[in-house]
Amino acid sequence: MGSVFGYARVSTTDQDLTTQEEALRAAGCERIRSEKKSGAAIQGRSELQTLLDFVRKGDTIVVTRIDRLARSVADLAAIVRTLEAKGVALKAINQPIDTSTAAGGCFLRMLDVFAEFETAVRRERQMEGIAKAKKEGVYKGRKPSIDAVKVQDLASQGMGGTEIARKLGIGRASVYRLLKAG
Repeated sequence: MGSVFGYARVSTTDQDLTTQEEALRAAGCERIRSEKKSGAAIQGRSELQTLLDFVRKGDTIVVTRIDRLARSVADLAAIVRTLEAKGVALKAINQPIDTSTAAGGCFLRMLDVFAEFETAVRRERQMEGIAKAKKEGVYKGRKPSIDAVKVQDLASQGMGGTEIARKLGIGRASVYRLLKAG
């Protein structure tokens, strides 16, 4: 039997971790890693990374809710894959998630499927709205962020793509794309 570690997270420095930490201690966590960082991405969350690096086969990571661990399906899936590869279980106190059991693992994967479905439906609605707005002449897309005329002028003065990109503070690929289109 491995060790049980807790992970607590709040998004802003003015939020309090006490409730999560107390729940994790009550759940038997031997050590708790806590941080006040946005859950929008895994990057920059040093306490989470330390925990993921430290855990070993047979250990368990406990969170109060899955959204404390990850906000996106992709990040959650990446974390779960990392834990599975190491032989580490994941449990959520307030949700029926325990990857050490078949039912808990299944529930986590079902959440993943529903989240992907919700994202796809949202994307479809957005595309329908954009198509409708374009048809009505309301949607014009975003304004160009690069002055194509300036790029063409500099090119006609004999400047190369790299030099134009450097002068305008833009990517070379953008310069070449505009030159090809123009």
